[in-house]
Amino acid sequence: MTNTTNETFITSKDASLESSISTLQCKLVELGIHVEEKSWLNEVEGIWSVHVTNRDCPRLFTNGKGASELAARASALGEYFERLGTNYLWTDFYLGETIANADFVHYPNEQWFPLQGDAWPSGILTPELQQFYNPEGTVAASRLIDLNSGNTERGICAIPYTCLRNDETVLFPVNLIGNLYVSNGMSAGNTMMEARTQALAEVFERNIKNRIIAEGICLPDVPEEVIARYPNIAAGIKGLRDAGYGILIKDASLGGEYPVMNVTLLHPEDQGCFASFGAHPRFEVALERSLTELIQGRALDSLTGFVKPGFDMDEIADPQNLEIHFVDSSGVVSWEFLRSTPDYEFVDWNFGTTTEEDYNWSVNKI
Repeated sequence: MTNTTNETFITSKDASLESSISTLQCKLVELGIHVEEKSWLNEVEGIWSVHVTNRDCPRLFTNGKGASELAARASALGEYFERLGTNYLWTDFYLGETIANADFVHYPNEQWFPLQGDAWPSGILTPELQQFYNPEGTVAASRLIDLNSGNTERGICAIPYTCLRNDETVLFPVNLIGNLYVSNGMSAGNTMMEARTQALAEVFERNIKNRIIAEGICLPDVPEEVIARYPNIAAGIKGLRDAGYGILIKDASLGGEYPVMNVTLLHPEDQGCFASFGAHPRFEVALERSLTELIQGRALDSLTGFVKPGFDMDEIADPQNLEIHFVDSSGVVSWEFLRSTPDYEFVDWNFGTTTEEDYNWSVNKI
C-alpha cells in the first residue's frame, strides 16, 4: 500500500481506493440505489470487513474485506456492482410474467432457443461442451429453462461468452451458469484487465481449494522471513496469534503451479479448524486475501463451532462437504491436511508485476 497526499494505492489495483469508492458511490446514486454500511469489524490490525446493504431492500447485500477501512469499503462496493452487473443479486428469484415476456430477461444480447423435444438445441454451447455437460444425453432440454423467467414456451435463454484465448463466442444457457457456477468467476474492477484477472483468480482459488481438500493434500509452511516482507500481513497474523488462535500460513500453489495461498485457523478450545484460501498472480495479494477472508464478518469471539478435522476421506471429498467449503469454508478438512510433512516444497512464487502481466499469465495458465 502506498499513499500520496490525497490518494491511497494498493497492489494489483489500477486506481486509488478513493477514486474507486467515489466512482462506485456516484454510479449507485445515478441508478437510484441507496446502500448503507453496517457491521464494521477491525479487531485485528490490518484486517477490516464491512456489510453493505440496500436501504430499500435489505436482502440485496454484499460484504467487503481488506487491509484497511478504505480497502474494505471499496471491496464491498465493488462486489455490489459485480453482483448487480451479473444479475446475481436476483439469481434465486422468479421475476414474474412481465419480465419473463419482456424483450430481454437477463441481457439485451441474450438468445432464446425454443424446446424441440428432449435434445439440446445445436446453437447452444459447442459440440464439445454439450458432450461435457450432458455426456450420456440424459439431461432433457427442458431442464435448461432458467429459474428467473420460468418461461417454458419461450425456451432456453442463453447469453454470449467470449473465449479470451481465441475470441470465439459461445452461447451458454443461463441455467447452467446459475446452477453449476453460482458466483464463481464473477468480478468487478477499475479496468477490464483488472476485472478479468480477479475473475480468473477466483476460478483458480475454488478449483485448487477443492482439490487440496478432497485429496487431503498437506501444504508447505510459508517461512517467517517471507511473511516479514509484508508488515501489514505479518501484523494481522500476529494479532490473531496473540488472541490465542493457532494460525498456519501455507503455500497452496502446489509446487509453484497455481496462484493460491492458504491461511488456516485452529481453535485452541474446541479444536475447530477453518481453512481460508485466496488467489491472485501476485503472492502478496493472494496471501492478504487468504488472511482477510479468514475473519470477514466474524468477530474474534465468534470463531467457534467450526468442525474438527476428520479421517473419513469419502466424507471430506463428498460434493456436499465441498459445497459447504464453497459457501463459507466451514466444511470438514482432513487430518492429512495438517500433517507435519508437506506433499510439496515451498515455492516463493510471483507471476506478475502489472495488471497486464497478471491477466496474460492467468489466461495462458488456465
